Amino acid sequence: MSEYSVRRAIRYSASWTERLDEEQFAYLLILPAFLLVGAMAFWPLVRTFELSLHADNLFGGGYVGEFVGVENYVELLTGERDSILGNPFLSLSQPFSSAIIVTLIFTVVSVGFETIIGFGQALVLDQDFRGRRWVRVAIIIPWAVPIAIQGMIFYLLFQPGIGFGTSLMQDLGVFTATPLINSVDSMIILIVADIWKASAFMALLILAGLQSVDRTLYKVGRVSGASRWQMFWMITFPLVLPTLMVAMLFRTIQAMRVFGTVETITSCSTVPTLTCLVVDTFSSGRYGTSAAVAFITAVIVGLVATVYIVWFSDVS
Repeated sequence: MSEYSVRRAIRYSASWTERLDEEQFAYLLILPAFLLVGAMAFWPLVRTFELSLHADNLFGGGYVGEFVGVENYVELLTGERDSILGNPFLSLSQPFSSAIIVTLIFTVVSVGFETIIGFGQALVLDQDFRGRRWVRVAIIIPWAVPIAIQGMIFYLLFQPGIGFGTSLMQDLGVFTATPLINSVDSMIILIVADIWKASAFMALLILAGLQSVDRTLYKVGRVSGASRWQMFWMITFPLVLPTLMVAMLFRTIQAMRVFGTVETITSCSTVPTLTCLVVDTFSSGRYGTSAAVAFITAVIVGLVATVYIVWFSDVS
């Protein structure tokens, strides 16, 4: 028997795990972890989609009614579903499309300002000056405040007769006399409250990226005669951009799921976001509709996260 025949006989006589190469065996070892994480991540989503294919069951037994296929989705996306919220924010379309627009406006404006302000704060904190530690504490405090307390602060600030915010903004010709029940005024207050709280989160993440930049690059830039703006644009920004993208991804996902801030400062009927719509329909026992809105919200958030991740991989 030749040497090749002997090796082949030994190989086929071994167990199937011993016939795997090193890479295949490594994948085999981590397969249970993948299955466990996948089940924990996707099973609630699969269950939500399954519930969304059933009608609401407001008067019968059980959580949901009969199987209706994609009827809930068709009615939501075409605006045929009856009014779920009493006071659509834009009053131009149905509550569901209004909730999408409100959520997108809140997310884009909030994350945009938080990125700019957070970047500025990180640049300041990256400098070496006396009292830097106390400035860091002052910036972190708004982020550490619980959402309920944050909501109470802004609620009292803009409550007519209690806070000075309403009269101040009225003098500037910006707000109405009752901004907390006016949809546009409430939207502005919510965005300001979110920026006040979340800019610190952006600053801390961006600061971590700034402190990882090799300082010798700035010395080379100064020797080359580069201005501060040129060093920022050609050294700092490209090296911090991956960290900035991660921070924006986290904040975008959090902003699209906003609920606590809305509920504590104004109300979901004044500024209806997608999560408000999910909670409102669920609270009223419309589990099929609530599941459909929740699944669409999860898909939108997943698409946004995918765009960020693809963009982030190109940036890296």
